[in-house]
Amino acid sequence: MQFFGGSEISPSPPATAAASSASGNNAHMIYIFNRNGVCLFYREWNRPLKTLNPQQDSKLMFGLLFSLKSLTAKMDPTSVEKGNLGVPLLPGQGCSFHSFRTNTYKLSFMESPSGIKIILVTHPKTGELGDSLKYIYNLYVEFVMKNPLYTPATLIKCELFNKSVDQYVRGLG
Repeated sequence: MQFFGGSEISPSPPATAAASSASGNNAHMIYIFNRNGVCLFYREWNRPLKTLNPQQDSKLMFGLLFSLKSLTAKMDPTSVEKGNLGVPLLPGQGCSFHSFRTNTYKLSFMESPSGIKIILVTHPKTGELGDSLKYIYNLYVEFVMKNPLYTPATLIKCELFNKSVDQYVRGLG
């Protein structure tokens, strides 16, 4: 059984409130990390300026996620126990963030109970992507985790997963 729904991937992906960008493609990049910070999957669609090598890029992204999760938990106005800034939190523990926006991009984030983190970087005017991230997670479960040939904590090389994510994300705009 999947975390975000029934036992099968819905035949029609969720509709999104994505606004169209000038280029016609809202998605810039997607990252999938495991609970230990290993980047299992990375794809880019619309990233004209490449300033870092992929390893540095994924380390910075995971560090950003770690820092934002820690900061949001520390600033939570409803929690009496604030904990120490920088101490790792378990999935679902404390206050969490779902997205942030800058003038050039929007970062949407989802973390599963098993610690899988999915980050989708899109055009800044893109709407809420929570259902889209859940759909991508369900693709991950169906095509990667249920694949007997996949070794956990290794790069995702499942062609069916790659094609499904690519096709779905390109259709977000």
